[in-house]
Amino acid sequence: MKNRILFVYNNQDEWRDLQKELKSQNYVANLARSLEEMATLLKVMSFLAVIIDIDSVPVDNRIIRKITIEFPDAPLLCVSLDKFHPELDDAICYHIYACINKPIDTEELFYWLRCIREDEAGTSGP
Repeated sequence: MKNRILFVYNNQDEWRDLQKELKSQNYVANLARSLEEMATLLKVMSFLAVIIDIDSVPVDNRIIRKITIEFPDAPLLCVSLDKFHPELDDAICYHIYACINKPIDTEELFYWLRCIREDEAGTSGP
């Protein structure tokens, strides 16, 4: 079972704290600092989830849609300080697995990762 998480973050300190929390729960956290670096990693490795900091990495509906179509096996989570993103309404409805507010509550993050695992287990054959 996959236990690798890909973070697309530009905030090194915030990512380092998350990396420690994930490691304590037997997850491996990888970092990409751009969408291009993310795509390169997704082509060569499999991840349980991709988490994009939409405050530091510019995205729009078209970019999110393209990511989820090109890499359908990596559910997309987004994190942000803002609670509302009307500019991402289509992406939130159809392409983003969940949005998490910053600062990230690790219990909430682990909840969503469990949900992703359960969804994977429910959709995979016997």
